[in-house]
Amino acid sequence: MKAQFITLEGSEGVGKTSNLEYIKSLLDASGIDYIVTREPGGTPLSEALRDLLLGHDYKGMADDTELLLMFAARAEHVAKVIKPALEKGQWVLCDRFTDATYAYQGGGRQLDVQRIEGLEQWVLGDLRPDLTLLLDAPVEIGRERAGKRSEPDRFEQERDAFFNRVRDCYLARAEVEPDRIRVIDASGDLASVQQQIKQIFDPLLAS
Repeated sequence: MKAQFITLEGSEGVGKTSNLEYIKSLLDASGIDYIVTREPGGTPLSEALRDLLLGHDYKGMADDTELLLMFAARAEHVAKVIKPALEKGQWVLCDRFTDATYAYQGGGRQLDVQRIEGLEQWVLGDLRPDLTLLLDAPVEIGRERAGKRSEPDRFEQERDAFFNRVRDCYLARAEVEPDRIRVIDASGDLASVQQQIKQIFDPLLAS
């Protein structure tokens, strides 16, 4: 089986961190050689850009600047981490990827999707995830959960209307690419979410 590029997507408070650990346990049990990474981030330079994007020093950042910084971080991440791992036969498990840009900058910020598509093609070429798990829950549920965690970052301080656009964009992308983007109902308890994940991974790991 070729190395798989798997991404985990979803808005705030849907349980990505907990379920990332669960996916790692499934890969470990199957003896899969893999790396775990995240976006924005994954390299020292990309992590520095993450701090700029999520921090509060530049609250008035222009939307275009935000989009370009996202892809700058992604270009470094792909070149230094993702492509080398896949070429070595390692699976890549990534917390968010380009679908998040479509959702947050395209949906949330309402930027021109064609511009995102152009940047995606420039930076990624033919590279796309093999499988994307979209953890989905109503915005009010996710925000309530997220509010019990740490201090909100620059994105988490956005209003509900922003996050409803993010969610709608994620779900619209899943409708267009149902074979790649598998929607997980994350509104229930952790056990039910992980059962859904296991049903998707069992045939993948058995092949």
